[in-house]
Amino acid sequence: MLVFWFLLIALVVVVAAVTLAVVGGGSEAVLPEAEPDRVADALPESRPVVRADIDALRLPVAPRGYRMAEVDDVLERLAAELTERDARIAELTAAAAHSRAQAAGGAVDLHKEKEEQQ
Repeated sequence: MLVFWFLLIALVVVVAAVTLAVVGGGSEAVLPEAEPDRVADALPESRPVVRADIDALRLPVAPRGYRMAEVDDVLERLAAELTERDARIAELTAAAAHSRAQAAGGAVDLHKEKEEQQ
């Protein structure tokens, strides 16, 4: 019976100590302010993402966070695909501008001339 009372008193002391530590701080809180779960990423919202944005991006690491090698591989693949996409868009834009310039200048289509000659 003595052990029961000892354990009961120990439990009350522990609960009281935890309660005072959490609540009893008043204006000087014992617990620090919680950081947000997600930090704002550094990717621009006012323009399209470019490879330099991906290269400069650093994700926060948590104790039980992500596997950095895997995330780095994904980011590298994303950066390569963005570079390829941007090059293709530039190529198509240049081709469209070239064809508009030919149409405006009255250029003759060489493929039609070859078909007519045959």
